[in-house]
Amino acid sequence: MKKSASSTSMPAPAVAMAGVALSRQLRAVAQAWQGIGQGRSGTAVLELVPAALRPGVQALLFQALRQRGLAQALARQLAPRKPAPAVDALLCVALALCADPEQPLYEPFTLVNQTVEAAKQEASTRAQAGFLNACLRRFLRESATLLAQVQHDEQARWNHPPWWVQRLRQDHPTQWQAILQANGQQAPMVLRVNVQKTTVAAYLQALEVAGIAASPVGEVGLVLQRAVPVQQLPGFEQGWVSVQDAAAQLAAPLLLAGLDVSQPLRVLDACAAPGGKTAHLLEYAGAQSPLKVTALEIDPQRAQRIGGTLARLGVQAQAQVVVADASRPQDWWQQHCAGALFDAILLDAPCTASGIVRRHPDVPWLRRESDIAQLAHIQARLLDTLWPLLQPGGRLLYCTCSVFKAEGAGQVQAFLARHSDACHWPSPGHLLPGIAPVGANLQNNQDHTAGEHDGFFYALLQKASV
Repeated sequence: MKKSASSTSMPAPAVAMAGVALSRQLRAVAQAWQGIGQGRSGTAVLELVPAALRPGVQALLFQALRQRGLAQALARQLAPRKPAPAVDALLCVALALCADPEQPLYEPFTLVNQTVEAAKQEASTRAQAGFLNACLRRFLRESATLLAQVQHDEQARWNHPPWWVQRLRQDHPTQWQAILQANGQQAPMVLRVNVQKTTVAAYLQALEVAGIAASPVGEVGLVLQRAVPVQQLPGFEQGWVSVQDAAAQLAAPLLLAGLDVSQPLRVLDACAAPGGKTAHLLEYAGAQSPLKVTALEIDPQRAQRIGGTLARLGVQAQAQVVVADASRPQDWWQQHCAGALFDAILLDAPCTASGIVRRHPDVPWLRRESDIAQLAHIQARLLDTLWPLLQPGGRLLYCTCSVFKAEGAGQVQAFLARHSDACHWPSPGHLLPGIAPVGANLQNNQDHTAGEHDGFFYALLQKASV
């Protein structure tokens, strides 16, 4: 699974839905909760929710998922004999939404009453409405005791699977707790200003006129004080801005800084969907640059999104979108690139998405520990396959939205051991979600305020000249 850090999976709007009963939303959230437990992604389960209900259901679901481990442990305390799946899902969702008094979405008794009402509306749960009522009211009476009883449970305490916690403790021994705490928070909505159409200062003023509070981050980024639908952003359809996390905004300058973009450089974006980084490369190079980008994507539907993104931003003329597998150059390199070596390659590789849990709280519950090794193997194959397509003296930027070292520092160390013609240039390395970088490992003025970026990894590799 590759989830993009530049996707629009931002915090959902307010959950209050005019004319929609909370019980109806809770029913949909419980069904989505079950689907995730069965291995379906948050995106997939939310697609089954009627469009009118989806914003409120997403907000409730994401809040509940951030307390999933705690809710499951509390449910076992209240109901040692696990009830039927539909009943258990309603119980867990209600407990998750009640368990964090610092982020209440509804008054606890309202949640209990509406959960019971939701149970009464479904044949599969109606007979257990009284049971749910008894469990939830007991929790409200004994919450302090029950919460204390489950604190020894690592999954309940950190709301991540135990193997995930152990892996972070191993990879980041001094920061693992801060990573887990950050994962439990909503990520901010961050914009990338298209400097071919406006300036950061001008767009900041446009936001102010629209009543949207924001502050600068990085070179061309703006962090919104509160997430809003993209339709409310001034000039969004005209390509003035894109939604892209601050960490993802580092890719284009890291790859292109120092290159002469007035020359007809050939650039490959090897895993390009949904197109945010492809577009940023072209924006960074400038409208007059002869730079050409080949954007590869294996999934035809996701490839269409790249085209839509480039068209909205007005940079489609400088890119070709190719539906192909980056690990099989024999299928696309001669046909679409005339067998010409690239001056620069961006490899945003498929990964566990462990760095973007703030935006995708379903990720820890969908992953297995064995996925890390499987994805690391794919990443290594992509690196080894694309390296020969880079001309001598060219550069490759390897990145993942992962905090696991097997997909970052460990992957690059192994690559350097295999390729004596590769040199590791200064680059950020592991950026941790919601944590300020240690030392000056972000270039120039791209220092990002703590809490403003997702978890990411960057390594810039240069090929030796002949």
